[in-house]
Amino acid sequence: MTEDPFVVHRGLLFTVAYEMLGSAADAEDVLQETWLRWAGVDRSQVRDPRAYLVRAVTRQALNRLRALSRRREEYVGEWLPEPVLTHPDVADDVELAESVSIAMLTVLETLGPVERVVFVLREVFDMPYDEVAEAVGKSPAAVRQVARRARDHVAARQPRIRVSRSEHKAVVGRFVAALQTGRVQDLLEIMAPDVVLIADGGGISAAAPAPVHGAELVARLLAGTDRAAFETTAVCLNGAPAIRLSSDSGGAAVSLVVENGRISRIYATSNPQKLTRLDEPADLTR
Repeated sequence: MTEDPFVVHRGLLFTVAYEMLGSAADAEDVLQETWLRWAGVDRSQVRDPRAYLVRAVTRQALNRLRALSRRREEYVGEWLPEPVLTHPDVADDVELAESVSIAMLTVLETLGPVERVVFVLREVFDMPYDEVAEAVGKSPAAVRQVARRARDHVAARQPRIRVSRSEHKAVVGRFVAALQTGRVQDLLEIMAPDVVLIADGGGISAAAPAPVHGAELVARLLAGTDRAAFETTAVCLNGAPAIRLSSDSGGAAVSLVVENGRISRIYATSNPQKLTRLDEPADLTR
């Protein structure tokens, strides 16, 4: 008995939905909806189950994206993607790791729903234009134009310097050590002068309501945290070395962007509703 194509491709389908939505919870909902539809399909009429399922997930994700865009306008404070625990080997696929990074997912949030979907299918999963067109209900010519706009938009905003996993891990280690000393100077030495800290508490946990710009302000903010209250653990989040903070009163997931040996972006998520995928690694694949 052959395994159901939905089960075989579940990791791929989750990755597609997660990159389109930036939320593991919403991605799981999309997969559930897709599964229910798939259960009623005459499989003998499906020539390519993988392509069929990706299209089905895409349509469900696009519908959800349009609804989420309205919801996120009402979100309290800064909105960040939901972090997920990942296996270290996700980093072996450099393009996949980059596409699921918190930094990239944050950039994708600035695209419109159709632009985001087209970008993910074309640039991450290398889907042919005619298949993308079928998935989003547009002509191949229109999809090419959307893809070009989305590609230019992302290129202008994404981090321009790739660093090795070992360098990233080393900087994360230095950042943790600086946090534990609580000294402003130690933090300044590991951060770029124009570093930006973005925190997402969702109106549930304490977080800076707007991005904090500049090493001096960020260092003083971090130095003022109650270090003794948190247990710090090095983890792999979204394909890169990161930090998990745990305490009796809550926790946070912290991802860093590293450029030229220093931290240029800090993404800190403390909204408890977004910290539910940090115990079991997500199955991310292309």
